[in-house]
Amino acid sequence: MNDIIIPKRAYDNPEFLASPEARTIRILSEYLEPLSRFDRLKVNSTILFLGSAQADERKKRSPLYKYYWEAEDLAFRLTKWAIPLKPQGKNFVVCTGAGPGIMEAANRGARRAGGKTIGLNISLPHEQKPNPFISPDLAFTFHYFFMRKFWLISRAKAVIAFPGGYGTCDELFEMLTLVQTGKIEREDVVIVLYGEKYWRKILNFEAMIAARAITPEDTALFTFVSEPGKAFSFLRKKLMKFCRVMGPLS
Repeated sequence: MNDIIIPKRAYDNPEFLASPEARTIRILSEYLEPLSRFDRLKVNSTILFLGSAQADERKKRSPLYKYYWEAEDLAFRLTKWAIPLKPQGKNFVVCTGAGPGIMEAANRGARRAGGKTIGLNISLPHEQKPNPFISPDLAFTFHYFFMRKFWLISRAKAVIAFPGGYGTCDELFEMLTLVQTGKIEREDVVIVLYGEKYWRKILNFEAMIAARAITPEDTALFTFVSEPGKAFSFLRKKLMKFCRVMGPLS
């Protein structure tokens, strides 16, 4: 008599789950699992730090060196201020892309202040390891860039773009586009370009206006700041209005 073969359940079948046919399930998983965790841990809102992965605390001669420690300082100040805020839950939690450089610095500052801090890592051909300052219960790794971007933006009440390269510019311009087109209301998020000298050199907004690619009003979507203390004062004032009503952006 032949042994009875008990087939695997579909959700227990790794071969199927990794197949092209199951891509929709994988995408939904990268939406639902973070949603469940953020809600369970009562993460009401975040502050997103963007910036170069190449900024290194050990390379004092690097043009990006000072930005590492300024990001650490700003994240520390914001987290220390946010911890006691009401309503209950975690408000203005520092969130990064989980990598080294500016991302590490921001997670580091938030942890130094005694707060939880989020890292949204991405799996790459050359693996990016999450930095060690992320709160373990708020550490994520994504396969799909677009799902990672969704969660970087979804609960952000402020976006702080430190000097960076392609990835930083990609995420910055995506946020600016969402606000410019009204997908996110201008009043619902504060966008800061940290390091005015760097950003004015890298991005020629005046040339875009002259070419009529953007309007002068579009440059009002963001604010330049260049010092941790001034950035903190500006953001604290702008973010206070969100303390009454917390929740993810629609």
